[in-house]
Amino acid sequence: MSDTPTAQDAITAYARQARWTTPASRPSVPGAPVRMSLPERVTARSRGTLTAEEWRTAEAAWSDEADARYRACVQRAPLGPDAPPVRVGVKDTVDVAGFPTRLGLRGHRHHARVSTPAISALPPGLASVTAKVVTTELNIGVGSECVNPYVPHIDPGGSSTGTAVSVAAGICDLALGTDVLGSVRWPAGQCGTVGLRMTHRSSLLEGVFPLSPPMDALGWAARSAADLAYLWPLLGLDRLGAQRPPGEGPYRLGVVANTEGPEGKCGPVMRGALETACGHLEASGHLLDAVRVDDLWALRGPAWELCARQAWDAYQVWRPWVPADLHETTRGALEVGAKVQDDRYAWILERLAHTRATVEGDFDAAGVDAWLLPLDPAAPPDLATAGARVSTIPAPQDPDYDVRVAYTPLASFAGLPALTMPVARDERGAPLCVQLIARRDHEPLLIRLAALLEEAVGPLGLRPS
Repeated sequence: MSDTPTAQDAITAYARQARWTTPASRPSVPGAPVRMSLPERVTARSRGTLTAEEWRTAEAAWSDEADARYRACVQRAPLGPDAPPVRVGVKDTVDVAGFPTRLGLRGHRHHARVSTPAISALPPGLASVTAKVVTTELNIGVGSECVNPYVPHIDPGGSSTGTAVSVAAGICDLALGTDVLGSVRWPAGQCGTVGLRMTHRSSLLEGVFPLSPPMDALGWAARSAADLAYLWPLLGLDRLGAQRPPGEGPYRLGVVANTEGPEGKCGPVMRGALETACGHLEASGHLLDAVRVDDLWALRGPAWELCARQAWDAYQVWRPWVPADLHETTRGALEVGAKVQDDRYAWILERLAHTRATVEGDFDAAGVDAWLLPLDPAAPPDLATAGARVSTIPAPQDPDYDVRVAYTPLASFAGLPALTMPVARDERGAPLCVQLIARRDHEPLLIRLAALLEEAVGPLGLRPS
C-alpha cells in the first residue's frame, strides 16, 4: 500500500499543527483580564495585582480566537514586556512605525518610519498599538471580509470596518480610523459601538492616506461612551487639536427636522430610535428644540461628488504605486468621480468654504449646543443587501440615491465633529443609532452627551456572539 496520505489526512495533520480548533473547543468568552472594565484593568496593572504575564496570556488567548472568528486585523503585535493595559488598533490606511501600511490592497505595502501624531503621542506606559486593522480597498471598495461580532448577519459597514470590529470583538479597547463621509460612524454604529469623528484639522492627518483632503478626519471607536470618556483624557486625546471643555449642563439640543418628510427619507424604525433618545435626554433635564439646516442639507449630495472627484484626481497620482487590478467596486467609485466636471467641482469647493465660514452662525441662531438626528434613514443593512452594491459612492442616477446620500455628510462637509452611538435594537437585533454633531473642537461635549445618554438608555445586551 502507498504511504501517501489522503487529502483528508493531510488537512487534518495540517490543522493539528496550525492549532486549528473546532467550534466546540473554542473559548466562548474572554478571560477575566479582558472582561475587566478599563478603569479596573488600568488600576490592576498599575498596582501589580494583574501581572504583565497574566495580562499577556489572557489577551493573546482571546485575541487569537476573536480574530479568527471576526477577521478584524491584518497584523497583530503581542504585548511587550511592560504589557500596558490599553490596546489600540489602527486602520491600515494610517501609518504606524513598525507596521507595514497596506491601504487595503493585497499588492501594496510601505513601511513608515514615523507614526501619525495621534498615535506617537500615546503614553507608552498606558497604551500600545497591538493591531493594524482591516480597511476596504483604498477606503472606497466594497467588502472587508470582517464579521460583525454582535450581529453577524448585519453588514459591519464602512471603510474603517476593522476599527469597529476589533473593538466590538474585544481585540482592542480603542481603535483609530478615518472618517470622510461616515467611514467610522457607519461601522461603529452597525457594530453597536461608539464612533467619534473629530473636527477636520489638516495638522492631525500627517501619515493618513488622503481620500478627500477637505473632509478627511480622524475617527475613533470605543465599546461604549463610558470607555471613550475614560480614555479621552487618560491617553491625552483631549490635547489633539484645540478642543474646548464641555461646560456645565443641562444642554440645549437641536433635533434636525430635515430628516422628516419626503426630503429626509427617515423610516419609522430610525424615527423610533430618535424618539427614544429624545425621551431620555428630555427626562434628564436637557432642552430639545426642532431646528432646520436647509442650506447644509442640500449639500449632502455635492459632498459625495466632492469625495468622488478628489478620489479620481488622487488616483491619477497614486496609480503608479498600486496594482492595476483594482476591485470592480473600487473602480466603480472612481468612475463616479470622473464624471464630476470642473465647473461643478469648483462650485462645490466654493460652497464648502462658505459653509465652514458660516456654520457656527447656524448653532448661534438656533441657540443650541449640538444637533441630534438618526445616524441613517434606515436600519443597518443585512449582508445580502450590502453585498449587492457596486460602488460605495452613490451616483445621482442610482434608484436609492436619496437614501444612500444619508445624513453623515452634514458633519463632513461642514468640518464638524460628530459622534454616533446605539440607543435601541430592532427585531433582528441590529443596533439603531443616533448621531450628535457639535461645533468645531467640541469633541468633549459630544463625549459627555453620549455618556449621559448611554447611562439613561442602559445596557442593550450587545456582546460578541
